[in-house]
Amino acid sequence: MTQPIRLAINGASGRMGRALLALVREDKRFELVSALVSAGSPHNGDPVFPELSTSLRYAHDWSAMAAVVVDFSGPDGLSAALDFCTTHNAALVTGTTGIDTALQSKLDRASQHIPVLHAANFSLGVAVLKRLLREAAAALPDWDLEIVEAHHSRKEDAPSGTALALGHAAAEARGTTLEKDAVYVREGRPGARRNGSIGFAVVRGGDVVGEHTALLLGQGERVELSHRATDRSIFARGALETAAWLAGRKPGIYSIDNLLQERL
Repeated sequence: MTQPIRLAINGASGRMGRALLALVREDKRFELVSALVSAGSPHNGDPVFPELSTSLRYAHDWSAMAAVVVDFSGPDGLSAALDFCTTHNAALVTGTTGIDTALQSKLDRASQHIPVLHAANFSLGVAVLKRLLREAAAALPDWDLEIVEAHHSRKEDAPSGTALALGHAAAEARGTTLEKDAVYVREGRPGARRNGSIGFAVVRGGDVVGEHTALLLGQGERVELSHRATDRSIFARGALETAAWLAGRKPGIYSIDNLLQERL
């Protein structure tokens, strides 16, 4: 029988951390060995699964050996995770944002010694959408392209990081960049649509988890590629899926698209 993968979750008391914990307790692919929080966390020292007969507690030290670390913490937490992973040859899956140039350089250096996968969105469905859009944008280079996204009323950034990632993928497929061809605002009388531009539209309201639609509009026909998230646990499921896939791989920088390519 294959031994379960020894897993550490960094940022375990956060929203994504809690979603990961809820899933991993039922996932036979993994053995959870660490649930890491910051030193000042009020959860530090608390039992991770108080309803179960297990001694595992939230901690801020990296004493337990792990084969893969899933990190949803912050820049400082990610830096600590990188130190652990490079020292102990553990794979790293991270969704931490707010990475500055120095930390990105550290992440790149670490990938020379360990496998690293960093993503802004761990939905496998979004990864498939991005792949399909890349192919469609290249196959229909003269069609107008618009990306529409909707999120809950509390989301502060616009367009979403996922919408921008879709735009970057489409732009690259067409040999251009968002810096050159993106249109983020239309109001008043902006004039006719500029050929080759990539438009973005934003909806905010209610409790929408996340919806993204790419519209490719030609003469007399159009193609719509959409993804709708109805449960935030999809991001945790995707992170665990990539962790199981990444563990034991050669050093380097990986993406969710690499996982999908292997399945084709």
